[in-house]
Amino acid sequence: MRALPLCLLALLLAGCSTTPKTTSSPTNSVTPVAPKPAVAKPAARPAPVKLYKEAEELVGRPFRDLGEVSGESCQITPQDAPPNIATARKRMQIRASYMKANAVLLHQCQIMGGVPGCYQQAVCQGTALNVSFK
Repeated sequence: MRALPLCLLALLLAGCSTTPKTTSSPTNSVTPVAPKPAVAKPAARPAPVKLYKEAEELVGRPFRDLGEVSGESCQITPQDAPPNIATARKRMQIRASYMKANAVLLHQCQIMGGVPGCYQQAVCQGTALNVSFK
């Protein structure tokens, strides 16, 4: 029974040594071309959005209301970092920029508990605006 694996091993080694080897002549050799490294394009940054905390700051400036926007920051478990109002405010501004807004009038920011999926959540709400700075 021990002879069978030894015979198979010898047969396998003998089969590999009898394969024809191809030799390439130096005149027919092809020089491999190194592939060009992929250049990563930077992600498109959203346009800067000015944050207005009071409606009085808009007096005398023409603007167009583009709709309501909100931003959130979630603390999933009690061991995670607490929710951050600054992060929620920034996410609200980013969402406003996707609506082609250049300003946001902040209505409120608050931290809430008991939100499904979050231990605590910071939420900021506002109105996306297109303000003419002329």
